[in-house]
Amino acid sequence: MSAFWKSLHRALGTKLTFSTAFHPQTNGQSERVIQILEDLLRACIIDFIESWDLKLPLVEFAYNNSFQASIQMAPYEALYGRKCRMPLHWDEIGERDGLGPDLVEQTMNVVRKIKERMRAAQSRQKSYADNRRRELSFDVGDHV
Repeated sequence: MSAFWKSLHRALGTKLTFSTAFHPQTNGQSERVIQILEDLLRACIIDFIESWDLKLPLVEFAYNNSFQASIQMAPYEALYGRKCRMPLHWDEIGERDGLGPDLVEQTMNVVRKIKERMRAAQSRQKSYADNRRRELSFDVGDHV
């Protein structure tokens, strides 16, 4: 099977990088995103223990519409080229009455809490990454 994938990607002119659970060979940015999502999902399961599976669409919404410093926009905007219409602002365009004010308010509170958890997860992962970073300086003629 691996020979098939290698030959397919060679024919397509792309580079295939295999990874395993404990020996990732992918880029560091992908690994950070995966760790942030794991952290976020773990926090949401703890927060919404009885109905965490029903909150997954809101977790996806919150992540896809959160500003990412690396790309200077939200993932949704990067993918589709426009900002997503946010359910947090349904009340601004007159749809709140049809949906029920309580449902909209509950949804707004859940998304707000998820975004707080996501900021905490991102901050935690950034601190892990910063622990290994160090300032390097080189002079002309140094061997690196």
